[in-house]
Amino acid sequence: MNNYLLKKGLFVLPTPAGAYYCVSTPDPTIARIMLRAMMNGESSHRLTIETLTSWSCVDEEETIETLLKSQTMGWIEGFEVRQPAPEGTLEDLLPKMLLKLSGSGKAILADEQGFSINSLGFSPDTAVNLSAISADIASMHERRRNILHDKLEFWTSAWALVDAAGNSQVGFWPIYIGVHRFVLIIGGVPHLNQPVLTQLIWALNKRYGNLDG
Repeated sequence: MNNYLLKKGLFVLPTPAGAYYCVSTPDPTIARIMLRAMMNGESSHRLTIETLTSWSCVDEEETIETLLKSQTMGWIEGFEVRQPAPEGTLEDLLPKMLLKLSGSGKAILADEQGFSINSLGFSPDTAVNLSAISADIASMHERRRNILHDKLEFWTSAWALVDAAGNSQVGFWPIYIGVHRFVLIIGGVPHLNQPVLTQLIWALNKRYGNLDG
């Protein structure tokens, strides 16, 4: 640990990859807990060892090792100025956020019961059916997660319907916020490597998150 020094003054947030990593399964690893804590509140947090250890609940050495792993994996980024949380209600934010996540302008955020919270670009009937299917897929993945991860070593939790060439027609990405499970459904090419994915997960964390959950 003595070989590493925190750069003082930076405000830290998860990258889009880090934001999705921390909500892609309900398994509470130290990295996931720290990444999600970075999106707790109305603005980004200043990077200090005191703040990091209060999030991780482990000693400084393990905290720094987790931070270093997160940096190496491209899960975190630092900013010179404090970054504000998404402002507005989730109902107002979702249409603008979902639009940026799909190359075809088709996206849905569905809840655990298979109901659409917000839909963009799909017909009403298609949105109803895809939302219902998303709940079945997420439940099936949860039942088979140990086999998929531990035995087959497929670490992704996302599923897709693909055409004969292997191109995704529609994809399903589960999002776990505390005790809540959502599924992000995207038609066509997903644009997940965008800051708006971090903003979406931050907005969901504000609305539904509970760091104890």
